[in-house]
Amino acid sequence: MLNILVTGSNGQVGSEIKEISSSYQYNFFFTDRTNIDITKKEDIKSFCEKNSINIIINCAAYTAVDKAETDEINADLINRKAVKKLALISKELNIKLIHISTDYVFDGKNFKPYCEEYQTNPQSIYGKTKLEGEKELININPKNSIIIRTSWVYSFFGTNFLKTMLRLGKEKESLGVIYDQVGTPTYAGHLAKMILEIIPQINSQKVEIYHYSNEGVLSWYDFAKEIMRMAKLSCKINPIETKDYPTQASRPHYSVLNKNKIKSTFALEIPYWKDGLDDCLKRLGERR
Repeated sequence: MLNILVTGSNGQVGSEIKEISSSYQYNFFFTDRTNIDITKKEDIKSFCEKNSINIIINCAAYTAVDKAETDEINADLINRKAVKKLALISKELNIKLIHISTDYVFDGKNFKPYCEEYQTNPQSIYGKTKLEGEKELININPKNSIIIRTSWVYSFFGTNFLKTMLRLGKEKESLGVIYDQVGTPTYAGHLAKMILEIIPQINSQKVEIYHYSNEGVLSWYDFAKEIMRMAKLSCKINPIETKDYPTQASRPHYSVLNKNKIKSTFALEIPYWKDGLDDCLKRLGERR
């Protein structure tokens, strides 16, 4: 039986992997910063050797996008330096590494869905540190390793846009939500399932990049409207522009990812975004 190390296992994707892990014939080690320090190479190496790790799924990331603007050292520590160490260990011990990245590596100025080879140009510290992490992994090039870029992640676990909308939708009569940022929500439950299902098929000499989100295209405004409709909340959603909701970090205006590569490589059928939302709301007990 293969031994899988899941780092950042208390985050959204890690938690969703944990939730479905019993359905798969793998032996899982779910870790976080309390039991393995991924910023220390020897910590990672000794854990991997002791537990005969065959695969690492790196769900650990510094994801506080606005905070990263004034906390670049810590963002870089987790999003770049730790990835470099995971890559070095993977190469040394012949471990398959699956690393999760982000749409924020692009500047969001495109007009058609981003393919994996399109020019990167991050506009925030978060995006820059995530891209640098990708580069470290590509340069070290452990065999059978992949990068999965995703976007707008939400789940049953943690803090996310869906949960914020549900809370505010119960508290307020109306809300302003941005309509000029377009992308696709990614249900972490679907992302987790996809990762575990493609593991046996990963076979490459160099690091491959893949894009994954749910299917469909919409704005944050559209997403909020559908949350209120499915949850039968009476809160009115009003469209606002990005400039009306200033944040420390710049967000991409266009974050639609082209998923043809991952679909054709692994023969995937990716669920529509509303199906993910429907499932998550049911799990939360909020589907009406």
